[in-house]
Amino acid sequence: MFRSISAEWLKLRHSRISLVLAILPVISLLIGGFNFYVNQAALQNGWYSLWTQVSLFYGEFFLPILIAICCAYVCRLEHANRNWNMILASPLPITNLFIAKLIIVSILILSAQTLFMVMYWLAGQLFSIPGPFPMETVIWSLRGWIASISIAALQLGLSIRIRSFATPIGLALCAVFLGLGMYILKIGMLFPFSLLTIGMSVLSQQDLTRTENLAFLLMNGIYIILFAVWSIHRLKHKDI
Repeated sequence: MFRSISAEWLKLRHSRISLVLAILPVISLLIGGFNFYVNQAALQNGWYSLWTQVSLFYGEFFLPILIAICCAYVCRLEHANRNWNMILASPLPITNLFIAKLIIVSILILSAQTLFMVMYWLAGQLFSIPGPFPMETVIWSLRGWIASISIAALQLGLSIRIRSFATPIGLALCAVFLGLGMYILKIGMLFPFSLLTIGMSVLSQQDLTRTENLAFLLMNGIYIILFAVWSIHRLKHKDI
């Protein structure tokens, strides 16, 4: 497993994925920060008002797209020059292959989340927002990362099956709007993209209860296992 992860990481050396990981959070902060700046008279809740502005664009739109891009990117090399034939014929367990890719994508998203939180803090300092930094936002960011792994497990399965780089990303964009609708209908716990909205407290900063937090973790765990088993099964029994 360690060598599988090392091999996946080696594929990303000298790649441009780091630019994407930086650009999308930066764009989110710039848009949200600008909205906060021009509407400070109406936004009177300090750090939390800033969070509503920056996390709306990032957590609801840019982060799901970023996850889809990362998943498509880590499968890009395998789809080129019939490399899947060589990999699936090698003495490498299929389970290790999928889990290694999922771990790499999880690390990439965690780095993006970290950058987002650092820039959120810097934006608060730039706007001279009074009061201490709200540690709840760190929890929200970590919950968002957990939900991101659920989405990544699904997107990896799609990217493995679909040779096109753009198609899984387009499907993720459609799923974003479906997830938003399910969140509005109060059934967001039943869909991974809605779980991201809930986890990052994008549309509501009301804290989750202990039961809701347990349900959130349970549903993410179920989705990660479900999508992983589905993808590994298809890799073992279906030709790519």
